Amino acid sequence: MTVDTPVRRSPGTKPPGLLHRVSGWAMRHAGLALLLWVLVLAAVTAASTVVGANYKNDNSLPGTDSQRVTDIFQAHQPKGDTASVQLVVRADGGLDTDKSRMASMLAVVRTLPHVASVADPFTAPGSMSTDRRTAYSTVSLDVAQADMPVEDVRTIIHRAQDFAAPGFQVEVGGDLARKAADSSGGASEGAGILAALVILVFLFGSLLAATLPLLTAVFAVGSTVGLLMLASHLFTVPDYTTPVMMLVGLGVGIDYALLIFSRYRHELLKGQTDRETAAIVALDTAGRSVLFAGCTVVIALLGLLALGLGSLQGVALGVTLTVLMTMLAAVTLLPALLTLFGKRIERSVRKHAAKQRRTPGEGWRKLAGLVQRGPWVPLLLGIVALVALSLPALNMRLGFADAGTDDPAKTSRKAYDLLADGFGPGFNGPLVVVSEGDRTAAQALGQTLAADPGIAAVTPPQLTPDGKVATVLAFPKSAPQDAATSDLVQRLRDDTLPKLESETRATYLVGGATAAADDFAGAVSKRLPIFVLVVVGLSALLLMAVFRSVLIPLKAAVLNLLSIGASLGMITLVFQQGWFGAQAGPIEAFVPVMIFAIVFGLSMDYEVFLVSRIHEEWRRTKDARAAVREGLATTGSVITAAAAIMIVVFGAFLLSPDRMLKQFGLGLATAVLLDALLIRCIIVPAVLRLMGNRAWWLPRWLDRMLPRIALEKD
Repeated sequence: MTVDTPVRRSPGTKPPGLLHRVSGWAMRHAGLALLLWVLVLAAVTAASTVVGANYKNDNSLPGTDSQRVTDIFQAHQPKGDTASVQLVVRADGGLDTDKSRMASMLAVVRTLPHVASVADPFTAPGSMSTDRRTAYSTVSLDVAQADMPVEDVRTIIHRAQDFAAPGFQVEVGGDLARKAADSSGGASEGAGILAALVILVFLFGSLLAATLPLLTAVFAVGSTVGLLMLASHLFTVPDYTTPVMMLVGLGVGIDYALLIFSRYRHELLKGQTDRETAAIVALDTAGRSVLFAGCTVVIALLGLLALGLGSLQGVALGVTLTVLMTMLAAVTLLPALLTLFGKRIERSVRKHAAKQRRTPGEGWRKLAGLVQRGPWVPLLLGIVALVALSLPALNMRLGFADAGTDDPAKTSRKAYDLLADGFGPGFNGPLVVVSEGDRTAAQALGQTLAADPGIAAVTPPQLTPDGKVATVLAFPKSAPQDAATSDLVQRLRDDTLPKLESETRATYLVGGATAAADDFAGAVSKRLPIFVLVVVGLSALLLMAVFRSVLIPLKAAVLNLLSIGASLGMITLVFQQGWFGAQAGPIEAFVPVMIFAIVFGLSMDYEVFLVSRIHEEWRRTKDARAAVREGLATTGSVITAAAAIMIVVFGAFLLSPDRMLKQFGLGLATAVLLDALLIRCIIVPAVLRLMGNRAWWLPRWLDRMLPRIALEKD
């Protein structure tokens, strides 16, 4: 495989493939290729800035009770609802003694932008606690939540809290207040990039060489951000897609560029004096591996479509677009940069290598030999460790974050706690129970719910404007994120309400945040087998076609599933059980499936990079043990460096104020750490030692059926 040149090909020579033509063009026209990337980034950024984003959170769950409740409200109350926030006040001496202060605060808030009305807790039913020390006022706005400027929400918060005094606490709650208090972001990405630069400089001994993978990733991610903003006008893209996309894009982008650059560096140090030939070989081997690994990531992400959950399809689109852009940058922008700065890079690479006394890869060669001498011990210990870390995931409880899992210092969390103390723990997450029937059926619903031992209070049935549907709010005795509240929802749906339906001939549905989280978890569990089958099956077929082996794909699937299980187990320990001081609560309902898709794809990166080098050596020598040693010797340092970069990029998102991003960051960092160090460097050599030459066995009939996809030069 060679890059296109003016030289005429001899008869019988295969024409250059697409990778040859694209990367070859970028190398021959390096300046133009770089200019095109700069223009694309500038154009996309300018267009997205002018047009803006149109992110929409689609949390629809077709066929579930909570979705039917939402559909009923939309059908019987067709006009869109405006947004609101809550002013929550706590007076140690009783609110009656601070009535004038309360009135002054409400009067000021009424004059603020976008405030339509402000309820008076002294006259609004149910707004005052029984001890008259805690009260809330609903501030209704004249715009929908998506249209409310963040600065105007912050103005409401600040002006209301101006009236706080010793013994008189003022906090602001609601989704708008939660978002307004969040950081604008950027620190996590910056910390991850800075840490990645330090690792690359340490690895290559050159700031210029270390900058190339970073530049490639930044161009790819920057372009994708703009494209995603434009795509949000055509597709349903959630507002949390951008940070997730940047999380994955920075890690994958640096990783792919690093793999190709490392092979380029290896060819230079091996004695290849021609920089162009070294680049061709790097693209011929590591470049193909990158494209193949990227395809497995895309397959895993597109597997999310099999779940049929609207909230995940937009995320899958965004992250898939990111991976595709990083693949394109790795085989076009990076070759152009290698051509433009090749001479300086070669000089720094050789200078750094001359300072190293040890033979490159000698430590990894010794590690592989040590594992091969007694493969059963490291294999069993590694498997036991992964299984032990996976066990907590069996008790994972899914949910949706609310203010109860926010930082205790945020005003939205303080408002949540004040309401829970004053009105009961279930006040922050009432169940919305809908009755489709006559007034008698609605009255019977209220009486039945009031008699349930898990419900603290119910509101009188409220009829919709057309009089066809009644709604009852049921306040559980337990907090919204407690397991007891989920048990209550299940009992109402499976036992209490079906009995009442048989008596009244009406239809009753349970909705609300807790019910929606339970429905989401149920929908994911129901469709998860299809999702796993699609992702694992297609990835295994691709590996089988590449490595012409049955056992290699089987090994990869099992080990990848174990690393994912260990990752989810760590998330459960930290965020559900509250280890290391984290706020205990349920795991975000869509985080496990997103981590499954992303981690499964990323795990294939190291699988392909390591096994392709082993396969290359095995084809050359037919010595299985030597192939494993040489494969690990040539890829061990690169895999650990790439893993270290991913870990710091993903781990930097633990600095984010967003609980969801923290869970993503911890889960992905844990999976990469275990995959790169424990699985690829210890378990895989042990397994391949036990398999021997059988690792590359493929039945003849299957060999004839499978297409041939070569990652190494013939």
